[in-house]
Amino acid sequence: MTTAAKTTNVFDFAPNDRTLLDAEIAALENLESGDFKNLPPATVAKFGELRGAGTFTATRIPGADADVQLDAGVLVPLKPGPHPVVIMPAPLAPTGWKSYPGMLLNFALKGYLAVAYSERGIADSTGKIDVAGPRDRADGSAVIDWVLNTYPDRADQDRIGFAGSSYGAGQSLIIAAHDDRVRAVCAQSAWADLGRSLYENETRHLLAFEELAKLFGEENLSAEVREIFDDFRANRNIERLLEFSAVRSPVTYLNELNARRVPIFLGTYWHETIFSVPAVVEFFNALIGPKRLLVLIGDHGGDEIKGFLGGISRPTATTFRWLDRFVADEENGVENDGDVHTEYMHNLFTIKKLADWDSYTLPPRRYYLNAPLPGTSDGSLTPQPNSGWSHTFRAGTDTPALIAPALVKTGVLERLGAPIVYETSEISREDAAVWSTEPLTAPSQITGTVSAHLTVTPSAKSATLVAHLFDVDPGTGKAKIITSAPFTLLNDREGETQTIDIHLQPADYRITPGHQIQLVVDTKDRFFGDATVTNSKIEISSTDGSSSYLNIPLDEIPLEND
Repeated sequence: MTTAAKTTNVFDFAPNDRTLLDAEIAALENLESGDFKNLPPATVAKFGELRGAGTFTATRIPGADADVQLDAGVLVPLKPGPHPVVIMPAPLAPTGWKSYPGMLLNFALKGYLAVAYSERGIADSTGKIDVAGPRDRADGSAVIDWVLNTYPDRADQDRIGFAGSSYGAGQSLIIAAHDDRVRAVCAQSAWADLGRSLYENETRHLLAFEELAKLFGEENLSAEVREIFDDFRANRNIERLLEFSAVRSPVTYLNELNARRVPIFLGTYWHETIFSVPAVVEFFNALIGPKRLLVLIGDHGGDEIKGFLGGISRPTATTFRWLDRFVADEENGVENDGDVHTEYMHNLFTIKKLADWDSYTLPPRRYYLNAPLPGTSDGSLTPQPNSGWSHTFRAGTDTPALIAPALVKTGVLERLGAPIVYETSEISREDAAVWSTEPLTAPSQITGTVSAHLTVTPSAKSATLVAHLFDVDPGTGKAKIITSAPFTLLNDREGETQTIDIHLQPADYRITPGHQIQLVVDTKDRFFGDATVTNSKIEISSTDGSSSYLNIPLDEIPLEND
């Protein structure tokens, strides 16, 4: 199937970006003639600089199996080698390797032999999609073999790095774990645990899954993968899905990566809706080699695209510095710049740099859930426990309290300075439970992981809860989302009480004085395949010895630093 025939979805480039991308691919193909049409002047200058210094070839690389040909683009420096090598597996986009023209250009200008390829079954590569499985990682090693055999005098066999975004990020990490020729990895919009990304807290992430499946194309899936996908949709044989996912999860190969102390750069987003951010953080913390975690405002892929097109973005700038240091052997000091770099919501212009995750996060403050006062429907969040109450609401009806109105695209708007505003008065108190703090008296920050400890009794056997933490202006009732997470209770019988802990995605958020922190718990969200029974009820309670509470990593910050 040709690239043009692929179904586009949220993972495709925006029209303006796609136009520029196509023009840059054409410029690569016309590098020798110098025919650089429809490009901005700065980009023309870069292509002009590369002309005469390198050659570009669109090619097909033999995969690990005889019937697999990987569509690829290769930029080779003309200067005598050997040169450091960077190999870039494609993101999951209809454009495949052609998503990376600016990366190829900039790596070549820095003296790398740069290769980008589309994984099997993706874009114009042949073969059945393996979803980062054993055949994909074998293909990655086959690409290394091909580069070294095709360019024996140009490619340095001892200086090879992998870099990728999204699908290409996970591929890069898994290939590096199995092929010790890979010296360093840069993984933007990465995943660490595919099972937790698809099935978080016993809850299926169906919206993200369906968008991924749409882009794969059912006809490109192997019989095994198609069967697993069908089972996931039907909510059956989940253990088989988790086994399938474990083979395709970088965290499974942590020991292999640590044995060689592979230098790894990981990038993710605070409101990532595709892959599990807590799993990425845990994976990062467990790495023992040189490492960097970059967490940005927005959602999956939000800042990388500028780098794909040759511009400057934080993920791609870090990628260049990381591979310059650990593949090209340039002493640039990147390893001395702090392991954790973050933007905080909603400020794109400030980057925090800390030595490690523990130094970065704040200690939690505990806020207890209290029952609504007489004549009110909302409970309070207070430092003092108040047991002996219960609060019941209706299950099975969605509310305006959403993880996000749209997959990925909402995060793009957030990154552009337009986070979604929620009207809290529109959240039905019959279909959700709400608790709020008193207005905060000083500018404050939430930095780290929020967790909710709840005693829950569903009237039906099963129920899905979705916890949302909001920043609310009490004067207007308008709110912005801080973090969220789902949790599904799978009981043996109706009316069974469970005490559960919901770990919400980590956050780095600033709260204006006078605003409140608000917890909203409802039972449906379009992002998830829920187990809630319509017309059933949910009771949240707090009893002696089993209080319900929130742990929030919260502290005041000086006004001049806000």
